[in-house]
Amino acid sequence: MPYSQIFNVNTLKSFDELALKIFNYQATNNSVYARFLTLLRIEPKSVTKLDQIPFLPIQFFKTHKVLSSSEKIQQTFLSSGTTGMQQSKHYVTDLKIYENSFIKGFTYFYGDIKNYTVLALLPSSLEREGSSLIYMANDFILRSNTTDSGFYLHNLEELSQKLIDLETQNKRILLIGVSYALLDLIEFRQFHLKNTIIMETGGMKGQRKELVKEELHKVLCKGFGVKKIHSEYGMTELLSQAYSKGSGVFKTPPWMKILTRDTEDALSLLPNNKTGGINIIDLANINSCSFIATQDLGKVNDNGTFEILGRFDNSDIRGCNLMVV
Repeated sequence: MPYSQIFNVNTLKSFDELALKIFNYQATNNSVYARFLTLLRIEPKSVTKLDQIPFLPIQFFKTHKVLSSSEKIQQTFLSSGTTGMQQSKHYVTDLKIYENSFIKGFTYFYGDIKNYTVLALLPSSLEREGSSLIYMANDFILRSNTTDSGFYLHNLEELSQKLIDLETQNKRILLIGVSYALLDLIEFRQFHLKNTIIMETGGMKGQRKELVKEELHKVLCKGFGVKKIHSEYGMTELLSQAYSKGSGVFKTPPWMKILTRDTEDALSLLPNNKTGGINIIDLANINSCSFIATQDLGKVNDNGTFEILGRFDNSDIRGCNLMVV
C-alpha cells in the first residue's frame, strides 16, 4: 500500500476508507494484532465501520514486536524510562514515512520549518539514543538552515543570550523543550518574548515535581512573557503528532484521529465531551499498528479538537490484558 495515500487524506470519508483498508492490511500482516483480534473473537471481515475497529493496548509495544511489514528495520525508537523500566519499542521499517509525517504535520499548523530558528531544550541524540522526539527535533534543526539552531539543554546562559539576540533581530523562533528544562530556563532568566513560540513536549522526567498542566503553563507564560504556551502531543508508539496553540486544546493533522473509550469497557467508544481513555488512529503507523489504545485520559470536543486530562493508574487498566504471553 503506497504511503503517499496517507498524506493525501483531506476528508472524513477518505480518512475512514483508508483507515479500513489499513485495518484489513494489518489484520492480515501484523501477527500481534491478528492474535489480539482472534482473542477478542473478532473476524476482520465483520469490521465495516470505523467504530468497529479494535484498538491495540499500547503496552504491547513493551512486550511484543508490533510490525505489519517484512521489510528491514531501519530504526528502533525507544521510550524514555528510568533504569530497569521496560521500554516501549517502535520498529520503523521506513523512516521516510516518519519524516513526511512530522514535516507535513508541523507545516500544516505552523508553516515551513525553514522560516524558524529552532532552539531545543532537549538532550542531543548522543545523550538520548533512540528517541523519536529527538530525531524529529534534530531534523527540524537541520532543515531550519541556520547555525543559530541547535540543542541547548546544558547551556542556559548561551541560550538566554541567543533568545535575546534573535528577538532583537525579529527572527521567528521555535523554542521546544521538556517541561523541567523550560522551568530551569526561566529560573535562570526572565524574558519578554514577542517572536518566539514556546512549545513544551511534556514530562518532568523525574527532575521536578509534576505540575498540573494549567499551573505549568501559567508559570511558563509569566517567565517567558508570552500569552500562550504551545504543546506537542506525541509518543514513541506513534509516527504523527498533534499540536496545541494554547489552553491545552489539541488538533490533529488530517491523517490522525482521536477517539475516547469507556474506562470500564475498553471495546466501547464514548460520544464527544465525555471523559475516557484516549484511542488514537495514526495512519502513518501503517507498518506497525495504526489503532492504539493509550494510557491517557481525555475528551474529544464537538469540533474534533481534544484535551488530555490525565493518565490511567495501572490498576485502572481494564479490558487490555487479553494477551499477556
